[in-house]
Amino acid sequence: MVNRLVNETSPYLLQHQHNPVDWWPWGEEALDRSRNEQRPIFLSIGYSACHWCHVMEHESFEDEAIAEFLNDHFICIKVDREERPDLDQIYMQAVQMMTGRGGWPMSVFLTPDQQPFFGGTYWPPTARMNMPGFDQVIRAVDDAWQNRREQAVQQASELTGRLQQRGAESSSDEALDTNVLAQAVSGLTREFDFQHGGFGTAPKFPHSMDLQFLLRAWFRSRDSHLLEMVTLNLDRMAQGGIYDHLAGGFARYSVDARWLVPHFEKMLYDNALLVSVYLEAYEVTGNENYARVVRETLDYIMTTMTDPSGGIHSTEDADSEGEEGKFYVWSLAEVEQVLGPQDAERFCYVYDVTREGNFEGHNILNLPKSLEQCARVRDWDLDELQEEMAAARNRLLKHRAQRVRPGKDDKVLVSWNGLMIDAMSRAAVVLQQPKYLVAAEKAADFIWDELRTEDGRLLHCWRHGQPKLAAYLDDYANLMNSFVTLYETGFQEHWIERANMLAEVLTEHFQDHQQGGFFYTADDHEDLIARHKDFHDSSVPSGNSMAATALLRLGRLTGNQDHLQAAERTLQAAAEVLSRSPAAAGQMLIALDFHLSEVPEIVLVGNPADPEMAQVLQCLHQAYFPNRVIACRDSRLESTASILDPLFQGRESVSTTPTLFVCQDYVCQQPVSGCDGILATWQKLAAGEGLDR
Repeated sequence: MVNRLVNETSPYLLQHQHNPVDWWPWGEEALDRSRNEQRPIFLSIGYSACHWCHVMEHESFEDEAIAEFLNDHFICIKVDREERPDLDQIYMQAVQMMTGRGGWPMSVFLTPDQQPFFGGTYWPPTARMNMPGFDQVIRAVDDAWQNRREQAVQQASELTGRLQQRGAESSSDEALDTNVLAQAVSGLTREFDFQHGGFGTAPKFPHSMDLQFLLRAWFRSRDSHLLEMVTLNLDRMAQGGIYDHLAGGFARYSVDARWLVPHFEKMLYDNALLVSVYLEAYEVTGNENYARVVRETLDYIMTTMTDPSGGIHSTEDADSEGEEGKFYVWSLAEVEQVLGPQDAERFCYVYDVTREGNFEGHNILNLPKSLEQCARVRDWDLDELQEEMAAARNRLLKHRAQRVRPGKDDKVLVSWNGLMIDAMSRAAVVLQQPKYLVAAEKAADFIWDELRTEDGRLLHCWRHGQPKLAAYLDDYANLMNSFVTLYETGFQEHWIERANMLAEVLTEHFQDHQQGGFFYTADDHEDLIARHKDFHDSSVPSGNSMAATALLRLGRLTGNQDHLQAAERTLQAAAEVLSRSPAAAGQMLIALDFHLSEVPEIVLVGNPADPEMAQVLQCLHQAYFPNRVIACRDSRLESTASILDPLFQGRESVSTTPTLFVCQDYVCQQPVSGCDGILATWQKLAAGEGLDR
């Protein structure tokens, strides 16, 4: 037996197609049914890699008695939060207002007008551990609807009004200056765990944007303590069980404070954001371990998470064979069987494998001590140890490949792909690995070719040849930002043209022209009970913060004042969040840091393929200098993007060798020709000495 979800493309929805619950996908048919029959809606929102979503499905949605009651009294709608983040944002905010907390699975009861009147997250099927049973919850909600409907409708109306008010909040007139950045640094420092790295206590989530902001704060101040915070955090994560020491890539979060026990799901966005911060830390420190983490993570993405079409898949599940983490953990006996007793003894010492285990009788591979520390303690040769451990990891990886892999959500989301395209592009030039740029360009071309409508509007997701759903703010913002990065890494000018096309749609259809900032949905999007405008980061950067970031970069390159003004209005609209909740706005702080900096325009004239120019570009890309834009053009060739012409106008090469113009606000210093002169100028800028006046 199957229900209506059988016709959906979302792996999460398809997981529920055999439930006895009479699920509907979100759409007019289900909403009309609710209105016509005056039955409330039970809205269940989750995603395919969510462990507790699976638990609630098995416990409650496969239970015949619970399903029968739901079918008789509610219109049951199942939503994949990754397909419909617009719905997820609205109703998650409602649940948080009602209960003070949120999470997935999210369970919300709506009036036929889609207004929420009761909600929560996971409920067990029957009461246990001081939690009401889901069987009790649905009976109580039905009783309220049947016998106290007027009160429920009134409560829903009031809550909806609060949601609508949140979306229409006015812009703040608070000053945006370097004091905001300093206050944010102080706040993050207070929350930092100086023993294990990270922010707060268990569970520990990667705070990639906050770490990137702290690197920028270090660049401004050269305060070594800020750099030490970042490196401690990155070191502990890379040594912990949250990192996959065999295949690369990071799990979603750690359930403990010391990064040992992960929640084993792997999300595309986490790995994109972590690649970016490890890459920047490598630029600052030259620490080869950070470069290794970047390479291993991107190789995992390319081998495991990339669709043959070029798009990049969304998630790998935490569960395999119905058991969380089973794919990743080891017993001592299994390690000894694969490596042999002699090699296993050293490996188990290094990677914390014991007979008792470090996780429910099993072992999560981790590094309590770094390889360098192990070599010193045991008086081992470090080079030999590194070579031996690499060989052992490879043998264990091949053995692990024979296990049943976790489930994978193979849909392609534009917003998350944008984050990974950006990270891959940067890694290609910093690590001198062209394969990453090839993969990034292939993913970007795939989205441009397959996830746009005839009028040039983006679509949100794709799976198995089927694109669907109008794109959201973060789809446009993340992809636009990645196109700017693609231009700055390969200097193919069509990327800037495409970025500008996205910016024009963004400012026309998403911008709040009265209060500043951008709504999450377009002005011609499906009507929902509220139009959301968010300035808070979640596990991903907020759409507004990425829009500000991308528009600032694009505006500096093209001289488009409309883009720069839209970015400034977005920053001003976020001023209250920046001052009161800086830990929730890391990406917006990055954008503000860019906005407040003297951003040089690095204009290079010459052929990017010439060996001397290639050497110059390699140096420029590998130095940490976060707030700059770079353009390069061979003046002998006809330009392909007229929007870049103002940047190059009057800056034709005066030499047969590469020529550098360092400009700010389209006022330039004297040109510098030749590799040695360019590198000397760049090193001065990267050291924080600024432009000559």
